[in-house]
Amino acid sequence: MAEAVLLIGTRKGLWVGRSDDSRRQWTLEGPQFSMQGVYSVAADTRGEVPRLFAGGTSEHWGPGVFHSDDLGRSWDEPPEGSIRFPADTGTSLERVWQIQPGPAFEPEVVYAGAEPSSLWRSADRGVTFELVRGLWDHPHRPKWEPGFGGQAIHTVIPHPDDRNRVTVAMSTGGVYRTADGGDSWAASNSGIKAYFRPDPWPEFGQCVHKVAADAGRPDRLYAQNHHGVYRSDDGGGSWQSIADGLPSDFGFPVVSHPTEPDTLYVFPLVADGNRIPVDARFRVYRSTDAGKSWDALSAGLPSGPVYAPVLRDAMCADNMPGAAAGVYVGTRDGCVYASTDSGESWNEVARHLPDVLSLRAAVV
Repeated sequence: MAEAVLLIGTRKGLWVGRSDDSRRQWTLEGPQFSMQGVYSVAADTRGEVPRLFAGGTSEHWGPGVFHSDDLGRSWDEPPEGSIRFPADTGTSLERVWQIQPGPAFEPEVVYAGAEPSSLWRSADRGVTFELVRGLWDHPHRPKWEPGFGGQAIHTVIPHPDDRNRVTVAMSTGGVYRTADGGDSWAASNSGIKAYFRPDPWPEFGQCVHKVAADAGRPDRLYAQNHHGVYRSDDGGGSWQSIADGLPSDFGFPVVSHPTEPDTLYVFPLVADGNRIPVDARFRVYRSTDAGKSWDALSAGLPSGPVYAPVLRDAMCADNMPGAAAGVYVGTRDGCVYASTDSGESWNEVARHLPDVLSLRAAVV
């Protein structure tokens, strides 16, 4: 029987949720990496043996990337660490914000996005990573600034059909993309507003919170910005607002349905200072027409006042096809909810965990 695995990265360790493929009842194991902030998790199902990843940050030992080939029951890390800046950069790794398996036709390739803003590529399935110098040496880099959470690449989107095309996003810098395997990069923020800058439509410097690729159209991208929800139909070349119909255009996550084109999820917040759910109501918003209209999803979610937000990597979808796709959301007050019907209804998976920073789920 298939097993469902849910990785829950928190500010004080990792919990692993397990269920069968019905995903109705979950058992939790943890904490692993106790007292480490687990800002990134990933589930790579491309190989014969699934590989799980966790990017932890220890106040004593610093950041590291760990991998597991037994569905999270044990973890390994290279003795010298997976990610190390070259000596000539004069820089050290602060945090790993994203771990992203590469395209299906490159099963050994894994990417990582880190702080300070940098992109890393692994050719040995995430055991060791090499700095992508084309982006690190970009002339814009000295002008990238930290967002509230740091100056980091938090989104990595490899193109599913072209190994040379990769899109990244960062706070604060915006969206960048390459078409030559990482040798050169172009800022790709046309149409994304940076209201806090003297020029609100700069080439770069936008505070993009998260980007997701449409399941059926790889050149269709969705972005949740610091004020603004956008869609691009040309791979990031230009963006248009799709925020009409939402109670707020501010939030952190954006997630695409794993198999249904034009379907995406966001979690609006009151901005800027409050950063709580709009009207203190816990609602996930879904669009099934690429952002032309939105529906509030709340069946099974808390009905009373809720003040905890959802962070950029604390919402995800699993790999089940069609209407059985699982959608998961975690909060800063340590609650996790799961839907097995594309968001129509929800069940509680966990409560009273530390702040939920990252979620990934897979059925293997």
